[in-house]
Amino acid sequence: MSEGSSSPQSDAAIRFVIITGLSGAGKSYAIKCFEDLGYFCVDNLPTTLFPTFAALSAHSSRPIRKIALGVDVREGEYLAHFMDAVEALRDQGHRVEVLFLEAGDEALVRRYHETRRRHPLAGEGNVRDGIQAERRALAHLREAADRIIDTSALTVHQLKDALIETYGAREARGALTVSLVSFGFKYGLPYDADLVFDVRFLPNPHFVEGLRALDGRDPAAAKFVLSSDDSRELLARLEDLLRFLLPLYRREGKAYLTLAIGCTGGRHRSVTLVESLRAFVESLGIVPIVRHRDLDRE
Repeated sequence: MSEGSSSPQSDAAIRFVIITGLSGAGKSYAIKCFEDLGYFCVDNLPTTLFPTFAALSAHSSRPIRKIALGVDVREGEYLAHFMDAVEALRDQGHRVEVLFLEAGDEALVRRYHETRRRHPLAGEGNVRDGIQAERRALAHLREAADRIIDTSALTVHQLKDALIETYGAREARGALTVSLVSFGFKYGLPYDADLVFDVRFLPNPHFVEGLRALDGRDPAAAKFVLSSDDSRELLARLEDLLRFLLPLYRREGKAYLTLAIGCTGGRHRSVTLVESLRAFVESLGIVPIVRHRDLDRE
């Protein structure tokens, strides 16, 4: 390299977020959100053109440092080159993350019926046939994803909030984004969790008159949950585990860590533990994303 030139890794490296997923799961809306976050957005650029586009962007007259690319099943034969294109971007020195949006069949069918649009892979079949065909076609993209978001139960506003939380303030959080999620086992596991802990053995405010109507963020309910030796020891052990794991995940280059804590309904014990861990993670210099998934369920 000649003197005075620069490599992408130095001053021209671009942060790429490649947005993909199932039709109807919110990709088009997500791209609009990334535009609002200051990303230069391009939808359905053929995957084989990714490296060329990156090179042009890195040396454009107006520096471009954040780019979001939309990829979906309409790419057709170009999907086969997806991973090659991603690796080519990384070889150029750029940061690349793959975001995969999905939803359950019921939610996708409902959205298609509401919009009266045809599924791109439905052909002569029905919407469900198209959804299943698309799941198969995009399986390798889902496998390659750095982050998967299930939009089944999300409004567009909640999806936007999730994207802003994850991508808008990423620089402030550092290289590793830590998410703390409380949930209720009765509503199912959060499938995107890396670590899951069951705290249903802890004291339950649900069975205490005067505490049942509160949630785990309330000081009285939290004090009750943390009143036992088991609760305090569990919290201390979780803190030790995170103190041990976080530097290792950073060293490995992991972009996201989602720790989920579950109780029966997701309103008391799991919420208290997540809030306690929030303070601990912040003491380590990391601002976590905190989500109480089932707090408002009946």
